[in-house]
Amino acid sequence: SGGGSDTVSVQILAFNDFHGNLEPPAGSSGRITMPDETQVNAGGAAHLASRIAELRATNPNTVVVSAGDLIGASPLVSALFHDEPTVEAMNLLGLDINGVGNHEFDKGTAELLRMQSGGCSPVDGCADGTSFPGASFKFLAANVVVDTSTGRTLFPRYDVREFDGAKIAFIGMTLEGTPSIVTPVGVAGLSFMDEVDTVNDIVPELQAQGIEAIVVVLHEGGLPTGHFNECPEISGPIVEIATNIDSAVDVVVSGHTHQAYNCILGDKLVTSAASFGRLVTDIDLEISRSTGEVTAKTANNVVVTRDAADATVDALVTRYRDLAAPLANEQIGTITATLDRAVAPMGSGLFTLGAVIADAQLAATRGASTGGAEVAFMNPGGVRTDLTYAASPTELMDGVITYGEAFTVQPFGNNLVVMTLTGGQLHTLLEQQFQVDAMGVSRSLILQVSDGFTYTYSQSAPVGSKVDIASIRINGVPIEAARTYRVTVNSFLATGGDGFAVLNDGADRLGGALDLDALRAYFAASSPVSPPPLDRITVVP
Repeated sequence: SGGGSDTVSVQILAFNDFHGNLEPPAGSSGRITMPDETQVNAGGAAHLASRIAELRATNPNTVVVSAGDLIGASPLVSALFHDEPTVEAMNLLGLDINGVGNHEFDKGTAELLRMQSGGCSPVDGCADGTSFPGASFKFLAANVVVDTSTGRTLFPRYDVREFDGAKIAFIGMTLEGTPSIVTPVGVAGLSFMDEVDTVNDIVPELQAQGIEAIVVVLHEGGLPTGHFNECPEISGPIVEIATNIDSAVDVVVSGHTHQAYNCILGDKLVTSAASFGRLVTDIDLEISRSTGEVTAKTANNVVVTRDAADATVDALVTRYRDLAAPLANEQIGTITATLDRAVAPMGSGLFTLGAVIADAQLAATRGASTGGAEVAFMNPGGVRTDLTYAASPTELMDGVITYGEAFTVQPFGNNLVVMTLTGGQLHTLLEQQFQVDAMGVSRSLILQVSDGFTYTYSQSAPVGSKVDIASIRINGVPIEAARTYRVTVNSFLATGGDGFAVLNDGADRLGGALDLDALRAYFAASSPVSPPPLDRITVVP
């Protein structure tokens, strides 16, 4: 902006749901669909850093923000070193602000605070041989309260930047529903407040400081139609939030749903940049020096193509990849075709990789000494990527599954839990797959089921009556409401995660192996593994 001009131009570069994807993500997780339906390979920390540097060069007044899930559910190269490599890469990239997301809490509050302040891991010290400085960027958590009597938050509620006399505030927060999708120990002692109320309480405080340019960096999102840089229609929680927050807010940088969109909702720019560093949103604001108001705003989602790579970030990623390689490249089994998370358009919600994971968990807990399980259920959101048949660069042949690939599929380190449920409770569990949220929007979350367990649900039946108990069978035998059954789930589901509250009532619990160890043992015993038929669940109109 010229010295005589009343307006200052500020550029915000935004991304979300990076999930420690330092290396370019494999398969569909590493592609963006273009408006002409072609697909472009995208993502990788060195490429993201390069694209951000290129955009930053167009305006010295630049702020780089992340809308949560920067870490957590990360591939092995980051996760093996407690996500320190991702924080270090973001320091190099020049990230300024990360509003926390639900996955920031996966390892609990103390570990999240260590991500900010640094220091070696209490688990295994500084296993990579170097000290950990912590984040040079700021974590924000406006709606994460550690003391309800004082309202004290885990991290600052907002951060104010000033450029040429123009001030801009960034309010960072996660979805109110974080506790229902994070393991209880991760969120112990914390209260997660309503997103709209939180923002609307802060706005007057900012205005009292003469700040009128306000950006919300929010880990909650929507489900759009259309391509990555448009917004013909959008549904989901972000619509209500963006509409109801104070009109003084100019921009909402969103995330969580791993979708890409560029919307105007309630006169606010509302953006999201897919996930895994495949896109970066370039937001340009003009801010009046005299009034502090935003006088013009535009947004553009830019694909992070894999042509240019930042050398410093690339060297960091290479160092950690080499440290992790002996474990990551170890072959644990083979497959005859890709095992994926694709659900047929009119399909039941079961997918091949989910079915295989459920089979692996049943195999690990079927023995009398390991739980005597008869059926296993897996939450679909815990299956993080596909297992592709085509060889990766480090593999000599197609169909090889390495420990690193299996880790990327199941990165949470959940233990298996075998519990006793009645037939009636099993029926309730299946009905809890179908829920209606506070806004009256219905959603389904179809559990992946092990071989031998079959049932039918109706698409059109009302929530609560979608599954006929007479259709539920184990190895062809109808279940009985009063009889008890031994059921395997992971430790996330076992505590009612994803809204499956009936699992809190499971009796005679027996803790078991890590989910990843169960999958590894299954590949060792059953390779080559083929995609199983998806006839375990039947859908009728």
